[in-house]
Amino acid sequence: MQNDQLLKIRHSAEHVLTQAMENIYGKDKFYMAMGPATEDGFYFDFEPLNDFKVSEEDFPKIESEMSKIIQKNLPITRKEITLDEAKVLFKDNPYKVEWLDSISDRGESISIYWTGDQFVDLCAGPHLESTGGIKAFKLLSIAGAYWHGDEKNKMLTRIYGTAFENQKELEKYIEFLQEAKKRDHRKIGPQLGIFFLDETAPGMPYWLPKGTIIINELLNFWRIEHQKRGYLETITPLLNKKKLYEISGHWDHYKQHMFISKTEDKQTYCLKPMNCPNAMTIFAQTKHSYRELPLRLSDCDVLHRNEKSGELLGLLRVQKFSQDDAHIFVKEDQIKSEYENILDIAKLFYSIFGINFKIRLGTRPDDFMGDPKIWDKAEKDLKDIMDSSNIEYFVGEGEGAFYGPKLDIMMSDFLGREWQTGTIQLDFQLPQRFDLKYTDSDGQEKMPVVIHRVIYGSLERFVGILIEHFAGAFPVWLSPLQARIIPITDKQLEYAKTVEAKLKEQGIRVDIDDKPETMQNKIRNAAGEKIPYFLILGGREAEAGTISLRQRDGQDLGTMALDQFLSQIKEQIDTKSLNLIK
Repeated sequence: MQNDQLLKIRHSAEHVLTQAMENIYGKDKFYMAMGPATEDGFYFDFEPLNDFKVSEEDFPKIESEMSKIIQKNLPITRKEITLDEAKVLFKDNPYKVEWLDSISDRGESISIYWTGDQFVDLCAGPHLESTGGIKAFKLLSIAGAYWHGDEKNKMLTRIYGTAFENQKELEKYIEFLQEAKKRDHRKIGPQLGIFFLDETAPGMPYWLPKGTIIINELLNFWRIEHQKRGYLETITPLLNKKKLYEISGHWDHYKQHMFISKTEDKQTYCLKPMNCPNAMTIFAQTKHSYRELPLRLSDCDVLHRNEKSGELLGLLRVQKFSQDDAHIFVKEDQIKSEYENILDIAKLFYSIFGINFKIRLGTRPDDFMGDPKIWDKAEKDLKDIMDSSNIEYFVGEGEGAFYGPKLDIMMSDFLGREWQTGTIQLDFQLPQRFDLKYTDSDGQEKMPVVIHRVIYGSLERFVGILIEHFAGAFPVWLSPLQARIIPITDKQLEYAKTVEAKLKEQGIRVDIDDKPETMQNKIRNAAGEKIPYFLILGGREAEAGTISLRQRDGQDLGTMALDQFLSQIKEQIDTKSLNLIK
């Protein structure tokens, strides 16, 4: 989280941006809507009037005016006013009037901030004492944004910017943005033939053959490791009657995110947004003994969630996805050991990708379901588990699921960005709602506790993060194409086919580039496709039965026997190495 001083700088910079816009274009060209400070900077939303437009080409002019306001070191002064005074002050701005009504409904005080004596805005703050405290800022981009993020509202124009305490930190951040842009999965993914998105299915990725290989490799690894640990995979219906979600409580807490349809006989069905209710239904089908617990049921089915169009973001926020889900039915005295087992799985999985993570302990949200005393116990259980885990964690107040507290996996990628991927949720509520029972050792019926958990999380989101983490250059085991054979001339084509057959026989994903291009062009193409290894075959290699090996990072590994290469690449795949051959 940003510090208080940075928050004040960014919030003040947004006011300076708005004032600069008014100074340059006049107040009659747009309605100012809102402009908060954010984790990475600030933004300003406005509604253009009378065909007024602003583009990124205008940024130098706007930044110049902002610098003038900053150099004047204008005081930034807070004042509390009444609702009536505020409505007079902002009577010509429908967005401010709407905000005032919402503030009044919440019973909050109304504050305004003056920058000098020329510019005023409705704002809760905080701000710097004067504009001169803004030392380093930059406008970054422009985009459209719906008012309140709701596509039913007007589309506004949003200007993004950032500000830092000094120029060095700003320059460091700009470098970070440039590197992040190079790694953008929305660009790299389609370029490498991994996935694409189409307007006919918003937020529902098309996985191309290469992307399907990546998904399948992730799931193959997942299945092998979970079968070792006693997980039992299930497949459950994708379409369920509303009744199922009424029992689970999701209908009251989550229906706005469901795809809902009615049949001719007026039955209401929902596309499955999560696997939890189906897992409860499976457990309820038969009687269970304490000897069966922990019972670990996994499910990798497709899920659908109805998201706002303005919130969709490549693979990171989608409407159709799969996740490596599991629901574990345990006795209360098994909670600690089962959480420890799950955390061990998380450590294994994330270490495979060279990714660090920490845990966010999410506590009771405002719309929680169930007995507060049970919640208190569950939260204490999770805190005790984390205190003894030697894993870094922090508390996210109100970040729990509506049915129970949870541990969220917060991973850090190559650029140090933090993402929430997996989650481990403790649930005392759904077993009650589904009336689940098991027979304990004393012959009495008791209610199990359920642990909901995913390790990857959404596979779509996880792959999107991996694309950016590795900049498309996946580890060998995960690379859609692991090697490319490059015959220098057509005379080596038959030998190339022989090499290809031997590699494929050993399970290596390989192809031959037999296009009529120069060897150097073929090498550049293979490097551009992020293929780990290029096997170059000339006359000497064909005669000796060897290969000349190069890799995507530009290293020339020289000539070697094919069997030597096979042995080395298979070891890399089997050990899921992050490194290429040295």
